[in-house]
Amino acid sequence: MKKVEITIPILNEEKTLSNNIREIYSYCEQNLSQNYQWTIIIADNGSKDKSPLIGCKLAEDLSNIIYIREKLSGVGRALKSSWKNSNADIIGYMDLDLSVPLENISRALEPLINQSFDIVYGSRLHRDSIVKGRSMKREVISRIFNLIVQKYMGTTFSDGMCGFKFLNRKYLSKLMEMGAVSDGWFFCTEILIVGEFIGLNLLELPVVWNDNSESQVKIFPLSIEYLKALRKLKIESK
Repeated sequence: MKKVEITIPILNEEKTLSNNIREIYSYCEQNLSQNYQWTIIIADNGSKDKSPLIGCKLAEDLSNIIYIREKLSGVGRALKSSWKNSNADIIGYMDLDLSVPLENISRALEPLINQSFDIVYGSRLHRDSIVKGRSMKREVISRIFNLIVQKYMGTTFSDGMCGFKFLNRKYLSKLMEMGAVSDGWFFCTEILIVGEFIGLNLLELPVVWNDNSESQVKIFPLSIEYLKALRKLKIESK
């Protein structure tokens, strides 16, 4: 039976952490237990609210849940901390806000286990995707950024920023060795860029995306961070 680890990066999520983790847990218990050994990793990256207390309590109360904590913030830092200590066959992550419906977990795992795909990633920009509640500003910025990635890096994937990706863990060391090392959000895009560079087989998964109006992501500072990291990766990949 294949081992699967789903990492949930968190930062100051005391309002939704318990309910949403329990919802993810319930889905996994009902839909994954028959075919997979699964674990949920709550990867805290610098929370200053009650998230650490809640995360520890969830890990105490529920089997198959682990809470880990990094003192400094950064989604990439949280994911690397979780994944580098993993012995699972498949590792992945999704956003705590459940913008991507939970049934996509099963949709992502099947091609990785039963087909020849190495990375499966959600896309909000696939022609079959449905995006709900997203502002025009966020939509335009997302499309512009992803176009920049395609033109600047020569990649083909449509959406590097979607918070839903799963991969075969045996490729993690190679991905990091070849440049997927960012401590911030860009790490999630680096996985796909480097994955294409080294010839991994990527599958784009169209998703229904329910945009979170209370998202803590600040789109303009994040865009600057992305562009700087993109330039750094371009230079180092030559």
